[in-house]
Amino acid sequence: MVKERDTIDELAMSLGFAITEMKARLRQKIQDKINEHDSGFSYEMLEILGLIWRGNNGMNQQEIANRVSKDKSSVTYLIHHLVNRGLVVRVEDDNDRRNKKIYLTEKGNDLMKKVFPWVLELYKKAAGDAKTVEIRQAFDLIKKMTSNLEQ
Repeated sequence: MVKERDTIDELAMSLGFAITEMKARLRQKIQDKINEHDSGFSYEMLEILGLIWRGNNGMNQQEIANRVSKDKSSVTYLIHHLVNRGLVVRVEDDNDRRNKKIYLTEKGNDLMKKVFPWVLELYKKAAGDAKTVEIRQAFDLIKKMTSNLEQ
């Protein structure tokens, strides 16, 4: 619980815990919805598909790992399953044959067109009656705090 007299470090810690709790609840709600359609599909697979679908087609596995905050071996495992399901393909980089770029297939694109609206609906529910400006301010604050950790 945040108190009026909390110091900046205590407030920042409470914010971090709140973000973690919100992500865990969203993750569980999304996984529950996924399980209604395909119990063998995971939130992590959807996270990777969503990243690629939202304009990052052709990223390599290390870039994907960095963006979803997972180690490369975990991402390799997840991509393997996405390839087996026909949702993505690995394509050799013209400049470095060891480097594989990941692209959404038509089937993967079709899946995201179906799934993304209900993911957005969950985020809309989470936002509740928050104003756009409040969400932008929260986003800017979180990005600033993340950047501070990178320095």
